[in-house]
Amino acid sequence: MRFSVYQVSRKGGREKNEDRMGYCYTRDAGLFALADGMGGHPEGEVASQIALQTLAALFQRDAKPTLAEPLRFLHEAIIAGHHQLLRYATEKALIDTPRTTVVACLMQGNAAYWAHCGDSRLYFVRGDKLIARTRDHSYSELQETLSQVVPVGERFNRNVLFTCLGSPGKPVVDTAGPLLLQPHDRVLLCSDGLWGSVSDAVITEHLAARPISDAVPELVELALRTGGAKSDNVTVLTAEWEAAEDADGAAEVQTQALGEEVFASTIQASLIGEQPVDELDEAEIERSIKEINEAIKRSSQKKS
Repeated sequence: MRFSVYQVSRKGGREKNEDRMGYCYTRDAGLFALADGMGGHPEGEVASQIALQTLAALFQRDAKPTLAEPLRFLHEAIIAGHHQLLRYATEKALIDTPRTTVVACLMQGNAAYWAHCGDSRLYFVRGDKLIARTRDHSYSELQETLSQVVPVGERFNRNVLFTCLGSPGKPVVDTAGPLLLQPHDRVLLCSDGLWGSVSDAVITEHLAARPISDAVPELVELALRTGGAKSDNVTVLTAEWEAAEDADGAAEVQTQALGEEVFASTIQASLIGEQPVDELDEAEIERSIKEINEAIKRSSQKKS
């Protein structure tokens, strides 16, 4: 498995950045995830971090080195994140539960699978075409869909969601895939700070025309300029499948030489079963990253 990845997160005009993103991988599977903690509820940054920690910890537990049922894994891992938030609120005696959106993409074998809850989005670009995009769990997007069938009245605010992690009811989780991957396919995950200020057409155009190490920073800066002084947090994580090996500025990952039990992550997480998911095991992550970097180094030496 070979991919390149580039990620950027900016606070914008907000007091703090409540977005979180990251990726983790084994020899034969890669998980990319992004969460946007929701304002108006306590500790949005904690909510987004817990959601990602849960995803990463379950991926570490179950990907040996692949997942037997990718779509089931994504659905159950996102729901598990929801339960972690409820547990956190109970343990901290919070009046309200921290809440977050989440979007995650799994690349395994030669296919991509993805899932989301809320309005953090996934864009799948092949060549210069937008092949797929998630549909927000918002009343405005639902209204837009219904308007093609029946007349609608007053427009809803796009920020009003009908589901998220940490809400009183069971979250709605949409899943998609498998979609067979081709070399240079690009998957972009983003918070609404990007798509709320930059159109789908512009996102697709930038992602199709430039290396991801150029396209992603340009899109983020465009969103911040358009959003102005009150710009939302803008977070983008982009992966290119089987990217050119000289992908300038992006992190290149080749996993062929890795052992079946090797796991690396940019998401701080712990091993489920040994300690609660929301407690960090930094030593384990450092060990895994060191091991994977050594394996990549050995792989490159063999090729030369």
